[in-house]
Amino acid sequence: MEEGWGGQTMQQAERGKRPSEERAHREDTGIIIMSAFWSQLLLQILLLLVSCRYINTKTPGPTPLPLSSDVRSVILKGDSHTERVELLNPVSLALECTWTGNQDKLPNVTGYWRKDGDVIENSHLTVQLENEQYNLKRVFSIVSDTNLGNYSCVFGNEAKIDFILAAPQIGEVRDKPIVSYVGDSVVITCKMEESKPKPSFWNWYKENGTDKEQIVPDEESHRYKIKNEEWKTKLVVNNLTKADSGMYYCGAVYGISTTMGHVELKVITFWEPLKPFLAILIEVVILVAIILLYEKSQSKKDCAAGNENADHINSPTEGENSEQEGNSTVRQRKL
Repeated sequence: MEEGWGGQTMQQAERGKRPSEERAHREDTGIIIMSAFWSQLLLQILLLLVSCRYINTKTPGPTPLPLSSDVRSVILKGDSHTERVELLNPVSLALECTWTGNQDKLPNVTGYWRKDGDVIENSHLTVQLENEQYNLKRVFSIVSDTNLGNYSCVFGNEAKIDFILAAPQIGEVRDKPIVSYVGDSVVITCKMEESKPKPSFWNWYKENGTDKEQIVPDEESHRYKIKNEEWKTKLVVNNLTKADSGMYYCGAVYGISTTMGHVELKVITFWEPLKPFLAILIEVVILVAIILLYEKSQSKKDCAAGNENADHINSPTEGENSEQEGNSTVRQRKL
């Protein structure tokens, strides 16, 4: 009986161990499966990152249009010449210089190019005398306002031709400021000569320290209004304040650059024009007051002097008193 009971007890213990071992086995299997899943996921992420390095995600930009070509030629018969070239859009510009030479007519001279006074690198070359003249040519890509400026072709130390490249300039320049009053409105006009090409559009700026701040009309406040008319632009400023005083710039925008013109605005109060008059009036009042005080003091002095003279006339002198006393004595003796 004891052996049977012990056998059953051992069997029950073994049966109790089997579920726990099975659960532990299942947990270990799950951990292994999860570890394998995360390893696989991590490996896929790494492969994706590596493959992305070799994928070109940049979208191709627009193909730049080819520059239009232009040629400017100058024949120099003296020592120097200046040629002004107006440009509207980016251009591939060929500058040609022809110099007829001097009396020496050397078989060759050294020619080179300069921009704004600085020698252009690798521009030196030997220019041969051909048909009694020297020829120098170079092509420049003018694509922005930084490429504009003064280009010079130089023949030794004998001759020079300057090409001044610039956008059309605003011819009308106002030297005197526009004067307006606080609370009023003002119209500032900027105009390009009609003989020059029309700008693409116009911009307005206000000087802010060393910078220029672009003026953008505000539909809500109606402080600024811009009216563009081909060769002309107008800036309307409403409800002026003293802070509106300063320098205003109009910009004629072309494809190659923006040409600037400037107008000064001075905002004053209604009392300022009266200040000179008030100053003169105060001076006159002070002068009149001084004159009246002086005349009053003089009249007092004259009155005092008149009274002294009257007293002197009415009072007898010592001789007159003695004479009067003598006469009275004679009269008494006669009596």
